[in-house]
Amino acid sequence: MAVQQIISPVDGSVYAERTTATSDQIEALLAKAQAAQAGWRATPIAERAAIVERMVVAMQAEVESISTELAWQMGRPISHAPLEINRGFQERARHMASIAADSLADVAAPPKDGFTRFIRKEPVGTVLVVAPWNFPYLTSVNSIVPALMAGNTIVLKHATQTLLCAERYTQAMQAAGMPEGVFQHVHATHADVAKMIGDERIGFVVFTGSVEGGHSIQRNASDRFIGTGMELGGKDPAYVRTDCDLAYTIGETVDGVFFNSGQSCCSIERIYVEAGIYDEFVEGFVDLTRKYVLGNPLDTATNLGPMVSAKAADFVRGQVAEAIGQGARAIVSESEFAASQVGTPYLAPVVLTGVDHSMRVMTEESFGPVIGIMKVASDEEAIRLMNDSPYGLTASIWTNDIGAALSIGDQVETGTWYMNRCDYVDPALVWTGVKDTGRGVALSVLGFDSFTRPKSFHLKSV
Repeated sequence: MAVQQIISPVDGSVYAERTTATSDQIEALLAKAQAAQAGWRATPIAERAAIVERMVVAMQAEVESISTELAWQMGRPISHAPLEINRGFQERARHMASIAADSLADVAAPPKDGFTRFIRKEPVGTVLVVAPWNFPYLTSVNSIVPALMAGNTIVLKHATQTLLCAERYTQAMQAAGMPEGVFQHVHATHADVAKMIGDERIGFVVFTGSVEGGHSIQRNASDRFIGTGMELGGKDPAYVRTDCDLAYTIGETVDGVFFNSGQSCCSIERIYVEAGIYDEFVEGFVDLTRKYVLGNPLDTATNLGPMVSAKAADFVRGQVAEAIGQGARAIVSESEFAASQVGTPYLAPVVLTGVDHSMRVMTEESFGPVIGIMKVASDEEAIRLMNDSPYGLTASIWTNDIGAALSIGDQVETGTWYMNRCDYVDPALVWTGVKDTGRGVALSVLGFDSFTRPKSFHLKSV
């Protein structure tokens, strides 16, 4: 048992604290989840969907207070915070609930005289969801709703930085009429999580976080034959071609870099621009970046809040300083924003040119408001550089040539390939990654597969 504190990036205060669960409490939680699973599995899918809908409505009814909590917990401006619930969260939850009946239906085998044959998708049992702080509702809903719709029970463990989000989930589930034990949250230590993964009552583990954390989850699961789904690191590239709509591209890529202070798994973290429009792109990018207002996230005029911690901001500052020492140029720097203060989570947007792949800022995940913009001579060079990464979550191309977009997309190592957009998760499409970005899939008709196991029915009539 330990005390977990939310240290607010707004002012360094302790915003909330909770005592982690005892061993006896965790045992009771797992027993309750196991006991509830049979009844939930027998609940018709339409009834499950109705509960999910009421849960979403309950969340939306509290969006104002949730937004204030997010500002205090992880620094997102209240001018942006409502979007997490009112856009992505509700869209993903409702879509996955709406397609569940068809996606989970029995799979019939071809007719054969004297036989009834089909494959049934059965729930795995209890799913442990270990959720991150950066988009605490969006990342977790990707798993929670399809797992519930598939007939599983859920144990949610949120990152300490946003542990109040787990409590919000429980409140919304209770308001929706979720049967007792079907959805539970727990405040737990890393050691507690490791023990839960080793418990036979856990049937699947979902983790979103660092590559190091993913390896730890995988090691803990290695003694059991259970699946894991992990979304880990990213260094998502954008490629800007000369045939793009330049004004549109500048606006979208600036937002794709700096939204949520760059603390998004699918933020743009490096940009490659064809030489013919490089100077014009950089000029427009810089002008728009300088219009950002860095400050207290509780101020409605702020559109760039602090990073989650001073440690995270110092990491980005270290990447920037190292790149400048290697020859990069900061054409937008901290000195232009009065609110940006070394030693605090308040970090201004930084735009670097003169970068290359010898610099960590172009190859190592930054997870902050910094971008390197690099000139390229051809599609071939852009493809080579985009693939020069240990990660592969998303990548984007900015062009009006859909044929080129398709051709180049076939050659880029990524889970999602965008044309003329970025930093968006479409629930009708699978969300996945390659290389060190992790393993497994979420959302779409494929998003239920991780939370079910196939069972064949082979019935012979005599």
